[in-house]
Amino acid sequence: MKSPNRAIQFWLVTGLLAFLVLPWYAIQDTAWYSVLTQILGGAETANGLWQALVHGRVWLLFGLLGLGLAAVSLAVPPGRAQSRWLLAGGLLGFLGLLLSGFMVGARGWSFGFLNAQFGELAINQFGIGIGAFVALLALVMLGSAGVARRGYFKGDLFVASAVVGCSVLLLLFIAFPVTKALYGAFLNEDGQWALSAIFERLGHERIWGLNCLAGGVRCGVAWNTLFLALLTATGTTVLGTMMALLAERSAGPRVQTPLRVVALLPIITPPFVVGLGLILLFGRAGIVNQFLEYAFGIAPTRWFYGLLGVWIAQLFAFTPIAFMIMRGVVQGVAPSLEEAAQTLRANRRQTFFTVTLPLLKPGLANAFLVGFIESIADFGNPVVVGGQFSVLSTDIFFAIVGAQYDQGRAASLAWILTVFALAVFALQRGVLGRQNYTTVSGKGDAGIPMALPDTVRRVLNFVVYPWLAFTIVVYLFAFAGGFVQTWGRDYTLTLAHFKTAFGLEWSEFGLVWAGTAWNSLFTTLKLAGLSAPMTAMVGLMIAYLLARTEFRGQGWFEFVALLAFAIPGTVLGVSYILAFNVPPVELTGTGLIIVLCFMFRNLPVGVRAGTAAFKQLDKSLDEASVMLRASTFQTLRFVVLPLLKPALVAALVYSFVRAMTTVSAVIFLVTAENELATTYIIGRVGNGDYGVALAYCTVLIVLMSLSIALIQLLVGERKLGRRRTGVIAKILPAH
Repeated sequence: MKSPNRAIQFWLVTGLLAFLVLPWYAIQDTAWYSVLTQILGGAETANGLWQALVHGRVWLLFGLLGLGLAAVSLAVPPGRAQSRWLLAGGLLGFLGLLLSGFMVGARGWSFGFLNAQFGELAINQFGIGIGAFVALLALVMLGSAGVARRGYFKGDLFVASAVVGCSVLLLLFIAFPVTKALYGAFLNEDGQWALSAIFERLGHERIWGLNCLAGGVRCGVAWNTLFLALLTATGTTVLGTMMALLAERSAGPRVQTPLRVVALLPIITPPFVVGLGLILLFGRAGIVNQFLEYAFGIAPTRWFYGLLGVWIAQLFAFTPIAFMIMRGVVQGVAPSLEEAAQTLRANRRQTFFTVTLPLLKPGLANAFLVGFIESIADFGNPVVVGGQFSVLSTDIFFAIVGAQYDQGRAASLAWILTVFALAVFALQRGVLGRQNYTTVSGKGDAGIPMALPDTVRRVLNFVVYPWLAFTIVVYLFAFAGGFVQTWGRDYTLTLAHFKTAFGLEWSEFGLVWAGTAWNSLFTTLKLAGLSAPMTAMVGLMIAYLLARTEFRGQGWFEFVALLAFAIPGTVLGVSYILAFNVPPVELTGTGLIIVLCFMFRNLPVGVRAGTAAFKQLDKSLDEASVMLRASTFQTLRFVVLPLLKPALVAALVYSFVRAMTTVSAVIFLVTAENELATTYIIGRVGNGDYGVALAYCTVLIVLMSLSIALIQLLVGERKLGRRRTGVIAKILPAH
């Protein structure tokens, strides 16, 4: 029989080993495993015990004291008495290490009032390393075991550990950085709290000016962003709905296939590819301007750059996302409701406008919200085709990386972006309210969807088909740009751009990766490959906790888990820069900060995909496994997870692809050592080297298409039917 304290024993041993055999602090410019032989050495490489006893960092003894108190629980029978020792040890150790980490930094005391109270501190400390991380994890798990022993979460150690562990991760990597970044807006130039600081930074004509309404040339950057986002959200929602209605209610298979292809393209391409394609069409040296000059003598101008160009680029980039949202909603409209309306003598036009469209309201609200947030967070298209038209995302970027380096201004602008996003999020929830839009129940619905009214069908054909043709033309131009010498001047076919980016050479030492893009490609593949499985795993775990368990604070838990979706990527990137550039969590300049940003930026997709999948699985499957004496972990591994393969594939594919193509969230985090594909492309565009940029985009599209196919092959499909599964046999082998 298994010991009820086996998990507690495991985490006690793990915590003790973290103090004894691992370097405590982060090692600069080298990996932690390369200094394992020096854990009894210097102040940078020593283990936790050596740091406390030899190097004078006595506050680390809080962790050992916490482990000691938790170890006493092994002498107490499982129950409330044992929970007291586990909670005391876990909380004392974790909070002691955490608070000392924030109070003592790289220059001694981190806060001025501590210097005034206790005097200068001669000893400092660096950011936490692998030893500190493992020790903190062990203390969190021991504390969560105490929570379970107290009777919470029905006494289930696994569920308690999952809830507490995920909560700590969400607080540390979402709530903490966002709060710290927004707090930075209230600090003056001396780093002191001043409520007036944010108003001084935001009360600028460049942000809120309305010169454009008074006949001036430009509006403030906040109004530019808001107006562009409203235009984009409205346009993408309308076009996406039209495409979904045409695909599901009017078009045949010949049209559905191109629609699916067009829907997939913006997901597997960087968001600014459309902008590059539009430049080749409408830019100063584009085909349209060249034709106008040739046919009518009209001199080429930069008329396309600005609000018009950014809006059109965002329509092309984000309409397919709205199409995918609306397609699922259109498929979910029960034909029986439309048939009931027609039975009551309503014609097709009346049925469409009084039954079908109102049932699409949740999808319309979601599509609008996604379009709005994607627009305000978009960095690539405004940089590529914005010209003199400024938006908040680009101003935040230049506030951080420009000559001014004004973190307070960047934080203040981030406040505006966050308020815009949360306001639309709240508006969406208010519009939908508590109304019920359920159309698919457990009862079968074998009705045939109603054909669209003739007038509606003609409007859809008139709008959607030209839009699809235009989209294909834009992408073709974007791809073609990488295969010609110089667009607008020399259309000679060439592979020189691919050779510049991805050239290979042989030397006396063997194969040489001579292309300038190889380093960024390998780095992007490595970091995206690391983040994707972690995103899927944590996302599905949170989805399981939300769908299968009930606990106090579950609403706040879900809110923080989905907060990264409502927070624009630009804000999250700024948050990570401001929060993780000093101890105790010092990550700036490392690849790990990019992995974490990828992970928590894309986490809501894994949560949403998992939650939707769990709703399709009857709880009786879990209950049957538990009744057969399987643990919660065994049930999750052998029963639930095999049935979640579609959600797992969706989370893996989306998180990997978005990590490969994202710009706004990581534009602040890249360094020369950790350059990413998208930042390399943006740099080439900034230098006017469109050929190499487009050649790189073509390689990315091919690479990600192959990656999606590989993920699908490795994960496989869920198998239903008892002859194909040996679930219970795996859990409970024959006695």
